[in-house]
Amino acid sequence: MQTPFEYRDGSMFCEDVEVERIAAAEGTPVYLYSASAIRGRFREYDEALSGVPHRVCYAVKANGNLSVLRLLAEAGAGFDIVSGGELYRVTKAGGEAAGVVFAGVGKTRDEIEMALEAGIHSFNCESEAEIALIAALAARLGKQASVAVRVNPDVDAETHPYISTGLKEHKFGINISEIEQVYERARGLAGVRMEGVACHIGSQLLDTSPLIEAAKRLVELVERLRARGFAIKYLDLGGGIGVPYKPDDARPDVAGFLAAIRELVKEHGLTLLFEPGRSIVAEAGALVTRVLYRKPGTGKEFMVVDAAMTELIRPALYGAYHEIVPLRKSRVPGTVTADVVGPVCESADFLAKGRELPQVMPGEYMAVMTAGAYGWVASSNYNARPRAAEVLVEGSEWRVVRRRETYEELIRGEE
Repeated sequence: MQTPFEYRDGSMFCEDVEVERIAAAEGTPVYLYSASAIRGRFREYDEALSGVPHRVCYAVKANGNLSVLRLLAEAGAGFDIVSGGELYRVTKAGGEAAGVVFAGVGKTRDEIEMALEAGIHSFNCESEAEIALIAALAARLGKQASVAVRVNPDVDAETHPYISTGLKEHKFGINISEIEQVYERARGLAGVRMEGVACHIGSQLLDTSPLIEAAKRLVELVERLRARGFAIKYLDLGGGIGVPYKPDDARPDVAGFLAAIRELVKEHGLTLLFEPGRSIVAEAGALVTRVLYRKPGTGKEFMVVDAAMTELIRPALYGAYHEIVPLRKSRVPGTVTADVVGPVCESADFLAKGRELPQVMPGEYMAVMTAGAYGWVASSNYNARPRAAEVLVEGSEWRVVRRRETYEELIRGEE
């Protein structure tokens, strides 16, 4: 599936809408998302698993806009959440609680009770203390919670250390060597059914072989648990498949990966759960910004734009790369080597460093690409900056799905 963004007669379009029209109408910075791209990425997972019991649970943390969640709910998605707030968003968007998996290492008592009362599908548990708390709260409510322990399979995801989660030194999950005894100790807890096994080894994996290796270890674990008498029904393999942020990045073969997983589990009678986030929404989105100033520096320029680390923190936090392109092909010949920086008073406030860019002039627009995941959701009001608007594009139509914050909203709740 191709990106929904393309140039037509020198101007960038998202689906059938000229992006500059949106920027001019709604101001910048502004996020925009392609509905057809989001649906298409979800279908890529869902269709590759056709004929196998499965549920594709979109990871809400990647992009939690209500309209994005509603679009995916209508397409048949389940949801992977990591907080009570995300559960609230899913239900407000029309998602069914019965299709929700609650992950995360620090669930609170209130969040667990909220999820139990809503009737979610299952909890992915990260510690024995958490299993015990869920069991006690469920028993008090007269319920029984379905639980999968998140296994740390000690597989190196070979990704950025901040988004690698599958090694034994990480805070996530329980080491695979301890799992069988954890299930044994939970056997007598009346409020839980120990019927799943889960893992998630990290994010932005362009090579799926570590995911396949982790799946092999979990299938073997499932059979050992079944031999002990546990009725393991489902295997949750998390998310983590990456996207090509750079032009020369190879796109992971999602269908091939899922075919390999199907082969692994075909004789084991398991329902498969997957929790993709980035690979569904990242390429569907872009952050549009306007050039404010061009400032000469030593050996390069600074291209000062109205988007900042407050809108997109990934470059400052991870050193992440995003392609940055003009909305209109430049009429000025040549290129410039520049740092693309925002107005925030931090040296870490950059969107690109030492990038060779077209000659975009002050007042013109640029798009920061592959920004549909971990963009707006991680934005902030630092420097008292109102958060950006969000726009959803469908064919030749577009609509604002989150209006730009106002100054009055910045101080809401303060005295």
